This record gives sequence, structure tokens and C-alpha cells, in this order.
Amino acid sequence: MSRSRHPEVHRSDRVGWLRAAVLGANDGIVSVAGLVVGIAASGASASTVLATGIAGTVAGAMSMAAGEYVSVQSQADTERADLAVERRELHEDPHSELEELVAIYHHRGLSVELAREVAVQLTAHDALAAHARDELGITEELRARPLQAALASAGAFVSGAALPVLTALLAPHDHVAQVTTAATLLGLGVTGALAARAGGAPPLRGALRVMFWGALAMGAAALIGQLFDTAL
Repeated sequence: MSRSRHPEVHRSDRVGWLRAAVLGANDGIVSVAGLVVGIAASGASASTVLATGIAGTVAGAMSMAAGEYVSVQSQADTERADLAVERRELHEDPHSELEELVAIYHHRGLSVELAREVAVQLTAHDALAAHARDELGITEELRARPLQAALASAGAFVSGAALPVLTALLAPHDHVAQVTTAATLLGLGVTGALAARAGGAPPLRGALRVMFWGALAMGAAALIGQLFDTAL
């Protein structure tokens, strides 16, 4: 059998990890940059600015991991409960479950005869998998994986937060806020463009979108920092 001459590239299988990675990285950049800029704008010492950035990184990574784990675990619990119901119904009333599949395939455009043939063959192959996929919308590729999501979110947050932490460490103290702002906007532009490209969207639009919200967040943080001027 010859190979297809028209290979198709689909991006829907990237949705889960792409969402977690982009959310974690952007949150790490913006939230820690906001802390660094805000504390620097208040006139705090260089060691205070750096300590704030590191503490924000640790707390933010743990928060992202916990939030993502709880959220995705709730989804996983729901999936398991739905699969348990389907497993029980397949055992107690297999005929009605077969008719459900026939109705689903007929509603999607197959004739009744073909829908029944498809339903019978898929049921014989793996009845639970057929119902999970076509009745519940649960597939192995998109199954909820709480631990994986938590680790991905925390790792992405730390990788994003490393940028403002490094600027707090390396930039001249009098220019930490400015350098952090510039580096953060550049980093957000890169992550936004990469995420958009991976998802099939225009990179420039993705970059400008996250840069706008990042600039807004850091501007607000700098304003708050100036209100609490700690310079001696």
C-alpha cells in the first residue's frame, strides 16, 4: 500500500499541553515581572527585589501546580464516573447501548443500515471505547492527566519567571524596573508568537496580544510600587 501524498498536520492534539505550557510561562513572566517592577519602583534595595522575585517564583509555581492538578483531577474524576456508568449500562442493557450508538452515527449522517453495521462492529471490537469516544467525547489522546498537567504548569511557570529574576539579579539596581519591563515584553512576544504558531494562528497577533496585557500588568505594578515609596 502506497503512502499518502497529502499528509495532513493537525494541531488539536496539542491543545492540552499547549494550554498548560503557555499559561504557565506567561503567568510566570508577567506575575514575577510585576512583582520585580513594583518592588523596584518602590525604591526597595537590590536584595529585596531579588528575594521578592525568587519568592514569587516558588509560590507561583506551587500555586500553578496545585491549581492545575485540582482542576484536571476534577475532570479525571468526572471521566472515571462517566466510564463507570457506561460500563454498568453495557453490562445491564447492551441492546439499548447499541441502539444509542446507532442513533449517534445516524445523526452524524450515516444511513440507518450503515450506522447499525458500524455500531455492531465497533461494539464487538471494544464497546466501552466506542461509547467513551462517540457518546462521551473521551479519547485517549485528550484524557485528563492531572500530574502531567501540574508538572507542566509548574515547569513552565519557573521557566517564564526565570527571565524577570535574572534581570533583577543582573541589571543595574537603578534600572531594574526598566530592564525588567523591556526583557519581559520581549519574552512575552517570543512566547506569544511561538504559542500562536504551534496552534496555527498568526504569530504577530499572538505576540501583540500577550505583550499588551503584560505591559498593562507591569504598568499597574509600577504605579502601586510608587505609591509605597520606600526610598530613604
